[in-house]
Amino acid sequence: MKLLTLAVNACALLLLPLSSRADEDVSRFLDARYAETARMARTLWEYAEVGYQEERSSALLQAALAAEGFEVEAGVAGIPTAFVASYGDAGPVIGILAEYDALPGINQDAVPQRSPIEGKGAGHACGHNLFGSGSIAAGIAVKHWLDETGTPGTIRVYGTPAEEGGSGKVYMVREGLFEDVDIVLHWHAADENSAAAETTLANRSAKFRFRGLSAHASASPEKARSALDGVEAFNYMVNLMREHVPEETRIHYVITSGGLAPNVVPDFAEVFIYLRHPSAMTVSEIWTRVEQAAQGAAQGTGTRVDWEIIHGNHPLLVNETLAKMMDAKLRAVGGIEYTPEEQAFAEQIYATLTDPRRAIGSQAEVQPFAVSLSPGSTDVGDVSIAVPTVGLNIATWVPGTSAHSWQAVAAGGMSIGFRGANNAAKTLGLAAVELFTNEALRDAARAEHIEKLGENFHYEPLLGDRPPPLDYRK
Repeated sequence: MKLLTLAVNACALLLLPLSSRADEDVSRFLDARYAETARMARTLWEYAEVGYQEERSSALLQAALAAEGFEVEAGVAGIPTAFVASYGDAGPVIGILAEYDALPGINQDAVPQRSPIEGKGAGHACGHNLFGSGSIAAGIAVKHWLDETGTPGTIRVYGTPAEEGGSGKVYMVREGLFEDVDIVLHWHAADENSAAAETTLANRSAKFRFRGLSAHASASPEKARSALDGVEAFNYMVNLMREHVPEETRIHYVITSGGLAPNVVPDFAEVFIYLRHPSAMTVSEIWTRVEQAAQGAAQGTGTRVDWEIIHGNHPLLVNETLAKMMDAKLRAVGGIEYTPEEQAFAEQIYATLTDPRRAIGSQAEVQPFAVSLSPGSTDVGDVSIAVPTVGLNIATWVPGTSAHSWQAVAAGGMSIGFRGANNAAKTLGLAAVELFTNEALRDAARAEHIEKLGENFHYEPLLGDRPPPLDYRK
C-alpha cells in the first residue's frame, strides 16, 4: 500500500499541463482533421449496423488506419468485424478501444423533432458512431506524435464489435489480445463531460426457448402444450424473484417470439432476459435460480426448455490513478460552447425531454471528479480486468438526453455529436502522450490494478466458453 501511495504522489507531480508542446501539437492536429472525423462519424451513423454485422463500419475504420501506416489484423478472435491495428514496435503499448455497433429497433433523422427514417431498422442511439470515429482520430493523432518526436512506443487501436449485448471485447480478452498492453483507454458518448472513476454492473443474458405442441386453440386445445405458456410462467416466476434478490439487482426481458395467430397454440416461444448486479459472483448465483425457474416453468406447462447464453460482462475495475490523470486531461480540453445553430437545435431537443437532469449550457462544463457506480454494463469491464483501463464520458448529446433514445440518435448525426467526438479524441490523445512519457504513472496504475484484483483472483468469462454469437441480431 505504501508503494502505491508513493507512486501515485510521484505521478501527480509529473502530469503535464495543456500548455506543453506535445499537448498543443496533438490538439492542433485533431482540430485540423476535424472534418475527416465528422465525415467518418456521419458515415457510421448512416450505416447503423448492428452487432457482429458491422461489415462496412469495420472496413471504414480499418481503411483509415491502414492509410496512416497502421498494421491491421482483421477478423480476430473468431469475429469477422473485429480488428487490431498497431503502429510502432518498441516502448510501452497503449491501446484505444473503438466501438461501432448500432441498436436495433430505433432510428431517427438528424433533426430535433421525432422523425424516423423509413425502412431503417437500427440507429446509433448509444453514440458508437462517435466512439468509433473519435477513437480512430485519437489513434492517428498519437501515431503522428510518436513519429514527430521519436518517442518509443506502440499505439494500438482495437476495433471492438457488438458491445450492445454481444460482448465482443470478452472474446478478444479471452483470445489474449490484450496480454502485452500496458494501459487501455476508452470513452463513451453522453450528455455530460466526466472522467469519474465509474464502475459498472456485471451482467449476463440468455435466450430461453420453450417448445410445446401446436393445435387448434378452440377445436382441440387439450391436445396442445403452449410454448407461450412456458414463457409466461417463466416470466412470472422471475418477476416474483425480484422481492428476494439483493437490492442492486436488475432483471429485464423481452418476448422475442410468442406465436403468430391467436387460434394456433404456439409450439415455440422465446424470451430474451438480462440479469445485472455489481458483483459478478452474485450474478452467477442468481442466474442459477433463473435457470431453475425456467425448468420449473417447462415442467408445469408440459413444455421443454433450453437456453443459450448470449453475453456476459464483468464490472469495470476502477483505476483511480488513471482516472485522476484522465480528469486532468479532460479539464485541460474543456467542454463545448454551442454555435447559434447548435443552440437552436439543442433547445428544440430539450423541449422533448422528460425531466432532464442537466440544463443546456452544462455541455461546456466538466463534472466534479468522483468514484461512482453506473447502472449500465459494458464489455470494457473484462478488458479492465486484463489490463489497467481508464475512460471518460463526453457531451455528444444535448444535456438531459438519455442513451438509447431518438434524441441521442439525432444529436449523434450532426455537429453536436461530431464536435464531442473531437473533444474525446483530444482527451484520449493527451492521455496517451502522458502515458508514453510518464513511467511513474504507468507503474502506479499497474500497482493499483494488481492490488484491486487481489492475489488469488482467477478470471472466468461470464459467457463461458461459447463461440461469439455472430447471428444474435439476425
